[in-house]
Amino acid sequence: MTAVQERLRDECRRLLESKEVDVILGYQRGTLPLRSAPLFARRPEDVERMIWDETCENTVSVYIPRLRGSRVGIVAKGCDGRWVVEYITENQVSRSALKVIGVPCDGVLSRRALEKVAGLRTIYEGHLEDGHVVIQGRGWKERVPIQEVLEPSCKTCVQKSSPIIDVDLGRVESPNPKGDFGDVAAVEAQEVDDRWDLFAQEASKCIRCYACRQACPGCYCKVCFVDRSKPTWVGGTDDLTDAMVFHIMRAMHLAGRCVDCGACEKACPAGVNLRLLNRKLEKDARELYGHVAGLRVDDKPMLSTFRPNDPGDFIM
Repeated sequence: MTAVQERLRDECRRLLESKEVDVILGYQRGTLPLRSAPLFARRPEDVERMIWDETCENTVSVYIPRLRGSRVGIVAKGCDGRWVVEYITENQVSRSALKVIGVPCDGVLSRRALEKVAGLRTIYEGHLEDGHVVIQGRGWKERVPIQEVLEPSCKTCVQKSSPIIDVDLGRVESPNPKGDFGDVAAVEAQEVDDRWDLFAQEASKCIRCYACRQACPGCYCKVCFVDRSKPTWVGGTDDLTDAMVFHIMRAMHLAGRCVDCGACEKACPAGVNLRLLNRKLEKDARELYGHVAGLRVDDKPMLSTFRPNDPGDFIM
């Protein structure tokens, strides 16, 4: 057990025993190699299952709106902490009802990257070892530097530590707090028809399973627009037009709110490049309105404020 994990368990046990919180959102070992699962620790003995390492890929902040009325502790990496800030600024949760346990995060493992290393081979075992990931199956073994198999969202992360922390277990500075939007700029440089073709190509992969919506902490509406029937905003098929409308409207709902945690893309079984569209709006929010989501609890939601010098040339 690492020193951070030992301290994490001690602090979580203390919070539950002192009844400062009713439940702590964290991580436990999953049933597959190098995978974790969310842990809802409600009793001090539950903490014995809690872990913290590069396998803790899930964005557990997604469960906070479902725990209204409870005092919630959360094991927060940078992206989870930014979603906590978003919930506070959007009045979805009271700051006083939260205990944020900040953990040092330098990125989490990408399941797809590991599968790419394995190729057609099945991974039966895996573990972390001196900055490397060791995976193995029947008759083969690979040792890969962790930095080579991180989630894509971790490679462009601008906030590796939670912006708000009540229990500090360590922090990691982001090497590029202004963000790297080179991939978005490359698409912006394309002709309009080419950009549309790229979007259509990605949307055509969508099977409308809504895994992206379910995994996204920003999608907490009681009734999603795609499920409304009076009026019907979008058809319920996997027709390309319906898929494109779904992704455009969902991206607009997340404009100025998305913290680029990558939960949508990790959950997508079809491999749709969902972050590209969301990051385009994240880039616009930065450049047009100077807004970065999830950093300050005293910020107002971007689309809830107005400044006289805000860009208005899009208004007819």
